Amino acid sequence: QVQLVESGGGLVQPGGSLRLSCAASGSIFSIYAMGWYRQAPGKQRELVAAITSDGSTNYADSVKGRFTISRDNAKNTVFLQMNSLKPEDTAVYYCNTVPAKFAWGQGTQVTTS
Repeated sequence: QVQLVESGGGLVQPGGSLRLSCAASGSIFSIYAMGWYRQAPGKQRELVAAITSDGSTNYADSVKGRFTISRDNAKNTVFLQMNSLKPEDTAVYYCNTVPAKFAWGQGTQVTTS
């Protein structure tokens, strides 16, 4: 079973930046498409960014042009660079495969205020 550990969240002012990291256990990380999801209070979890095993990316319209997803297969890690943060980006951010196959990690809280 793959375990996912997210980190890098925090409190940031509007317009600020954060870089999230997700470390995955297991040697088969590189074969999966990976994604960053977020869940705001009272809302369903949504996929905001995805990256295939060969590095192709896709973004939700709400974050396009502001967020960048990347991955380091040698380190079993996926990143999310978030720029120009807005209050509506406030949520708990999670990583998982796309579609989600593994148990969710604890997530990392991002608060823009």
